[in-house]
Amino acid sequence: MDIKTLEAKITSLEKLFCEFKLTQSVEIITDKSQKNLIKELAIALKPWRKGPFKIDDLFIDTEWQSFIKFDILKPFMHDIKDKIVADVGCNNGYYMFKMLEFSPKQIIGFDPSLKYHLQFKLINALAKTNIKFELLGVEDLPNYAVKFDVIFCLGVIYHRSDPIKMLKDLKKSLTQNGVIFLDTMYIQSEEEIALVPQNTYSKIPNIYFVPSIKALRNWCLRAGFNKFEVLATKKTDKEEQRKTAWIDSYSLENFLNPNDENLTCEGYEAPKRVYVRLGL
Repeated sequence: MDIKTLEAKITSLEKLFCEFKLTQSVEIITDKSQKNLIKELAIALKPWRKGPFKIDDLFIDTEWQSFIKFDILKPFMHDIKDKIVADVGCNNGYYMFKMLEFSPKQIIGFDPSLKYHLQFKLINALAKTNIKFELLGVEDLPNYAVKFDVIFCLGVIYHRSDPIKMLKDLKKSLTQNGVIFLDTMYIQSEEEIALVPQNTYSKIPNIYFVPSIKALRNWCLRAGFNKFEVLATKKTDKEEQRKTAWIDSYSLENFLNPNDENLTCEGYEAPKRVYVRLGL
């Protein structure tokens, strides 16, 4: 199905009356008159990475159980009430939908992927929220018309060849008292160092640096942040990330050393994440 056809079919769903609720899934209840079309579109838009989503009896069992990450950040979501919020690298918008529970003033997502944009449009055609999605990357934020009180940048920084520039771009996009919630994969070390994979890390080709927490702190200080608070750390496991029928590709179990799950297939430390809050 070509892009124009997908977009036209998604737009046709906007006239449906739907109920929208938030649990671990983003859940939508329709009159089921378009259930076959919705399923056809959801399948055409694979792979679904972040979620899950539930539309009537259609369960989109995404690769990531993203509510696990959201629940780590949930105790800090009071920061977004009545605030202008950005989600940078927002994927299909799962986290943005979940943020609605905490009454932000406005949510704007940024992601240059057309596939993820279409996934968002499908869900939002039914959910009918005021969330805005921009087909832009982190480098576009400093020149964006809006400054943000809160920025979420989850799982992005290790994809950037210049992580300090990325952090500076985020800083330029904040209001005076703004905060950033950031997560990244990290290596266990008391030294101020970063892993630089030769080719891939956990079979992911576009990962440039996996820092220690102290190295991440130094990046943030060099970018001009004065506050660096570690909120949580977590090893990525097969409950959180796994292969499902909605991705048609490999997942975490294929990325680890089959003889030692504490290592990636390349021999590096297995993925784990640190969650931090940054302030000016």
